[in-house]
Order: sequence, then C-alpha cells, then structure tokens
Amino acid sequence: MLSSGYLILSDGSVFSGQVPYQQNNLLKGEVVFNTGMTGYVESLTDPSYAGQILVFTYPLIGNYGVLSEQTWESDKIHVAGVVMSELCQSWSHPKSIKSLADWLAEQNIPFMTGVDTRALTKHLRVQGTMRGMITQQRELRVDLAQSKKILGASFIPKVLIQKPLIYNKQYEKSIILVDCGLKLSILRSLMKLPYRIKRVPHDYNYSKEPYDGVVISNGPGDPMDYKATIRVLRVALRKNKPIFGICLGSQIMALAAGAQTYKLLFGHRGHNQPCKLEISNPKSRVSDKCFITSQNHGYAINEATLPKDWRVTFRNLNDNSIEGIEHKTKPFFSVQFHPEACPGPTDTIWLFKKFHKLL
Repeated sequence: MLSSGYLILSDGSVFSGQVPYQQNNLLKGEVVFNTGMTGYVESLTDPSYAGQILVFTYPLIGNYGVLSEQTWESDKIHVAGVVMSELCQSWSHPKSIKSLADWLAEQNIPFMTGVDTRALTKHLRVQGTMRGMITQQRELRVDLAQSKKILGASFIPKVLIQKPLIYNKQYEKSIILVDCGLKLSILRSLMKLPYRIKRVPHDYNYSKEPYDGVVISNGPGDPMDYKATIRVLRVALRKNKPIFGICLGSQIMALAAGAQTYKLLFGHRGHNQPCKLEISNPKSRVSDKCFITSQNHGYAINEATLPKDWRVTFRNLNDNSIEGIEHKTKPFFSVQFHPEACPGPTDTIWLFKKFHKLL
C-alpha cells in the first residue's frame, strides 16, 4: 500500500510521489540521476552509489524483475534510496527470481514512485546534484547542508572487504586488485586473464610485496578521502610495473601523480556516455574513434593540474571533461568510464587486453 510522499531538495524544491505507507518517515542522501534504460539491478548493487538517492530517468523501472545474484555487482543493494516515475508490478523475464518492489523491501531500501523524474532530472542538470530527503511530511524542513557524512566518505568502510582474497590461484604472475568499492564485473573480467589476483582493502600496503601489475577499482565518495590508497599508489608509481585505474581509480591515479580533482555539476551516470579517443598513435596524437561508455562518477580530473609527463587519452564529448589519462613513458593508464560495462555496451572491453599486453 502506498501513501503520499515527497522528495525535498536542499534548495527548497519539492517533488511529490508515493511511498510505502510503512516506510521510515525520513531518508537523507545525495540525489543523483542515472540515464540508463536498463541495468537497474547492476546499478542498485554498484557500491559507488553508497549514500546516494538514485533517480532513474527511464519512465518504467522493474519490468523484467530481478535477475539472479550472478548479475549483481556486489552482495547487496548499496543505494540509500530509489526514485522512479513508475515501478512496474507485473514483471516478466525467464531468469528473474522476484519483483523489484519485493527486492527493495527485503533489503529495507526506501523508494518513491510516481515522481515526475523528467522535471527532477532537468532541475538537477541545471542546479547540480544536491542533498535531499524522502519524507511523508511535505512541510518538514531538515538541515540539508552539504556533509561528507552523507555524501559518501562515511560509507567507504562499509562497502569494502576487510582482508585480502585470492582468485585464480593456479597462475604464477599476479595482479593486486585494490578494492575501493569494487564492481564484481571488474573482477570477472580480470579473472578471464591468466593471472593470480590478490584483492586487497583500499588502505592495504602492497608496495613491498611481489606483484606484476596493479588495478585500482571504482568506489563511492570523494577521491581525496582515500588518503591511504593514494599514499600507497605513489610508492607503486615509482616502479615500472603496469597500473590500471578504473573510474574512482582514475581519479586516485591522478591524485597520486600530483594532479587535482573537482566535483562535476551533476556527474555522469548511465551507459550512453560518448567518449572520444584522443590518442590512437602517441606519435601522431590523432584519432577519430568514439566509444559509447558506461559511467557512474561525480568527480573528474582537473586537466590544468596534470603533470607534463602525463597526457589525456579519452575525453567526454558532452562536456569535454577528462575520461582517461596515461603516462607518456611508463605503463600507467586509467579511464573514468567502466570498460567492463554491466550494464551498458562493451565497446571498451579491449582495455583489459591492453593491460594484459603491458603485463
């Protein structure tokens, strides 16, 4: 049973809809939007959304139910809440195991439906992502000042592993996979390569251990909050071993190299983001290749601060922001988008092969 509910933003804007009548009266978080037409299961289980209220721009969500855990990006839903235009009650898919509504209820995830998500998204695109709360009291006003406690930093320990895990034990060459809030599809992609994988917590010091390469994963929050990750990576960058950063991992690599990051107005979240390859041949520095990519991030690299021995490899065609960097002479590279996709196109899956060749 649903009752009237309201999404109140920090700028005073109010969007009405319906919420389960028994739902907790107050939920706060950073309100962000995702433009994907499918992939809501993968998005909801993506640890990068920890602490955020996720708005789906596609008008009908839940029409194919919830697929098995083999499609999940972690072992649970990480979003703080979900906002939709319409929550489909009659789902249909041969591999689905339950409805989206039942899944959200099982995991105690608040949601709001019947919202004009088009108007809400247009508002966030102009004003930028901001704090918000879902409540059943329209006149309720709670302090929604920007706070890292809500925007992601406090969620870092909750989405990470606490001790190292080993995969592909049969191989001799090894990769250190730094888990900052890992999407499991990244692990699945790496496990297809002939390497032993040691998955470690974000603050784990691997710099004195034997390894052949390093991968820095995606994750939630401000990259500046991952101080231990940045500190260890600075040491790793002094060596000549391949390093591959993905999403948050790209921002962390830039920070470790000496660059700076900044918060985007409304971020890039969806699997229809066009990116141009800036460099196809380092000598000619000319490329006309464009890739459609899957993305989920709210921060970007400040190009003006990028050291001279690094260069931009990919650029977002919507806002010209940096989507990839690499060192000019050493085997270090990173991308802001998700080459493993899930959801989204697999146009850039070849980047895992690039990392393999460097190893």
